[in-house]
Amino acid sequence: MRIEPASNAHHESLIDLLCELHTYYNEGSVASREIVREHLLDNLLGPQSPHRLIVAVSDSDTVAGLAALTLAYSLVEPAPNRRRHCQLKELYVLSSERSKGVGAALMLGVARFALENGCHRIDWPVKASNLGGIAFYEGLGAERVAERLSYRLTEPGIRQLAGLGSEASRGG
Repeated sequence: MRIEPASNAHHESLIDLLCELHTYYNEGSVASREIVREHLLDNLLGPQSPHRLIVAVSDSDTVAGLAALTLAYSLVEPAPNRRRHCQLKELYVLSSERSKGVGAALMLGVARFALENGCHRIDWPVKASNLGGIAFYEGLGAERVAERLSYRLTEPGIRQLAGLGSEASRGG
């Protein structure tokens, strides 16, 4: 098992992983390989992408897992040794590769990436229903951030907040 930045050699098996990831979060939904390929190349690995993708590659050179990372600067911590942090947007291991050490290897890669880039901390979300993931993260020594909640605004709420929704246009 190798942990390395995603490269051209990983595209096909990374597309497989991203298709499975889509179905995991959208039960019963299947994304086409072409749409996933376009998203991977143009957005996730594109020149404007804020993400860095780290992959776990098996001995057969297929992607077994993925970590998507973003480097950020704190708005409230100006001290040089505390201002930079790493946001783990996603950690996903193929269902066929779980419980084989892939997730732990990826998290080791994430920790090394964070240190190499001067990060003070690593933050990430986890679904409250993902008890296995929560146990995995806590087993690594991660602490739950109790004082934080997650919120989401989707369409049509975004349009309404922006003043472009039907209620806003009626003066509501």
